[in-house]
Amino acid sequence: MATVLVVDDAVFMRIMLRDILQESGHQVIGEAGTGNEAVQLYTTLQPALVTMDLVMPEKSGMDTLKEILALDTRARVIMVSAVGQQEIAAQALRAGARAYLTKPFQPDQVRACIAAVLAS
Repeated sequence: MATVLVVDDAVFMRIMLRDILQESGHQVIGEAGTGNEAVQLYTTLQPALVTMDLVMPEKSGMDTLKEILALDTRARVIMVSAVGQQEIAAQALRAGARAYLTKPFQPDQVRACIAAVLAS
């Protein structure tokens, strides 16, 4: 199982993802509500996986993704957003995200996505 950093400006979404991850046997080693916090925690904690909200204050999830990948090209980041437009998902994948989850999601979708990313 993997160590995970959960990044979302909405506390309820962090709790929901944390619960799904922990029930699946993963260890949530950090949570961030902003992009700046996420970069700082990624550097300190070196998680195996990051779930990253796209729309956040201060710095977008896309900018945060790029910053984390600049620090670690092997970073595994799953973008999570209520913005389900295919072009935005494609941009995130081109920028280096390993997968894109659209909110609202079912726990099984999260589990399947994480399993696929960790296997890659």
